[in-house]
Amino acid sequence: MVKAANSRGTTPGTPPSTRILVVGGGYVGMYTALRLQRKLKQELARGQVEIQVITPDPYMTYQPFLPEAAAGSISPRHVVVPLRRVLDKCKILIGEARSVDHAKRTATVTTLATEEEGTGPVEITYDELVIAPGSISRTLPVPGLAEYAIGFKTVEEAIGLRNHVIEQMDIASSTRDPAIRDAALTFVFVGGGYAGVEALAELEDMARYTARYYHNIKPADLKWILVEASNRILPEVGEEMGKYAIRELRSRNIDVRLDTRLDSCEDRVAVLSDGSRFPTRTVVWTAGVKPAPILGATDLPLTERGRLKCTALLTVAGVDHAWAAGDAAGVPDVTSGEPGKETAPNAQHAVRQTKVLAENIVASLRGEPLKEYAHKYVGSVASLGLHKGVAHVYGRKLKGYPAWLMHRTYHLSRVPTFNRKARVLAEWTLAGLFKREIVSLGSLEHPRAEFELAAGGKRPGHGPDGGPRHRPVSGPDESPRGK
Repeated sequence: MVKAANSRGTTPGTPPSTRILVVGGGYVGMYTALRLQRKLKQELARGQVEIQVITPDPYMTYQPFLPEAAAGSISPRHVVVPLRRVLDKCKILIGEARSVDHAKRTATVTTLATEEEGTGPVEITYDELVIAPGSISRTLPVPGLAEYAIGFKTVEEAIGLRNHVIEQMDIASSTRDPAIRDAALTFVFVGGGYAGVEALAELEDMARYTARYYHNIKPADLKWILVEASNRILPEVGEEMGKYAIRELRSRNIDVRLDTRLDSCEDRVAVLSDGSRFPTRTVVWTAGVKPAPILGATDLPLTERGRLKCTALLTVAGVDHAWAAGDAAGVPDVTSGEPGKETAPNAQHAVRQTKVLAENIVASLRGEPLKEYAHKYVGSVASLGLHKGVAHVYGRKLKGYPAWLMHRTYHLSRVPTFNRKARVLAEWTLAGLFKREIVSLGSLEHPRAEFELAAGGKRPGHGPDGGPRHRPVSGPDESPRGK
C-alpha cells in the first residue's frame, strides 16, 4: 500500500491546509462539495483548505430522470453531470473507497491505476470526512436473479434496458417459434416503488408507440407484469393515489400483482409466489436499496438498518470530524415528534441535507455554532408515462396530466446546474414537436464485436437475457461486401 501525497504544511509560513475528503460523487457528495467550494472560496485560494472527492464515476447521475432516459424522452448525457466541470476547485479521484479508519483519519482507495501499477490500494489521509456513498440494489437469494435480471439504478442500466426491450421486439418480429415470441414480449418488473413503477410505465409507453412500426406486433401482444410483495404500490403518494396508479396501469393491460413475490427466474422462466409461471427474457429488479458496502468497512457507528448513526447536525454520532447525509445516513427526524424515527432515504431529504451539511462543515472550521436539519416531508410525485402521473404534495392530491406536469416541473428545478436544466427543457420541447426515436443501439455494449469477428476472434460475451448484444455478422464466405 502506498500513501497519497499530502500538501499540508509544505509552504513555510502558511498554516497547514485542512483536507476535506468526500467519499461518493452522487447527489449528496456532489452538492456538498459544490457548496463547500463556494463557501470556502477564499480558503481554497489561499491553500488553507483542500476538497478531494472520491467517486467510482466521473459524473453524478440524476436518478429521477432514468425512466425518461430509458424511454428516450431525455438523452443519456443530459441526466448526468460531469464532476470535473462542476467541481473545478476540487480534486476528483476516480476510484472506490474500500475502507475507512477514522481513528487514524485514513481511507484506503483503489483507483483505475492501482491494478496497472501493482502497488496495491492508495491510503489517503484527511482532516474532515464526508461519507456519502449512496446505496446499492437490495437483492434476495432468488434463483437465476444474478444470471438473468437487470437493475435500474444507473444510466447504463437504463439505456441497456431500453436497447434490450427494442431488441426483444425485433426477436419477436423475426422468429417463427411462438414460444420464443411470447417470452420476448413478456416483461417482468419486480418492485412497486418509484423506480419500478416509473420505469415500467415509461417503457410500456415507449414500446406501445414502437409497436406501430412493426408489421406483426400489436400493443396487445406485449405482456407487462408488475410484481409487488406488499399490498400497495407507490406508498409515498398515499393509499388513494396508489390505488389510482394501479387502476391506471391496469387500464393499459399491465398485470399488477400485489402480495406476490418472485420465487425464481431460472431458465428464463419467472415463477411467482402465487404459482404463476411466465417464460420471459426480461426481468427488471427494483425491489429496494441497501446501504453501500463501504459503511461496513469503517470504524463508524451504524444503525440497525446498516446506515451511519447520525445526529440532527448531520455529524456521525459520537465521532468528531465525520459527517454524513443521504441514503447512507440515519438522520433523526426532529419534525416527526417520534423518538428514534429517521428521515426517509429519498431525494427530497438528500437535497435539503446537503445545504445544512455544507454550512455546518464551514461553521465547524470557523468555530461557529452548528444548526440542526429539520424538514417536514411535503409529499411526492410520480410519473406513469407520458402525460400521466400521481402526486400528493402539501396535502393536495393530483392525478393525470396536472400530476405529470408537476413531476416534470419539480425535477427540472432540482436537476443540478443551469446547463442541464436548459438541455432537458430543450429536449422535452423537441420531443413534443417530433416523433420518438425507436432505435436500439445494443452494439454499444460491445463496440469491438464486429472488429473482433473480422479479425478472426470469437463472439464476445452475452447480455443479461443470454442473447448476443450486437447485431449478427455474416461469415467471410457469406459477406455481401466480399461478393
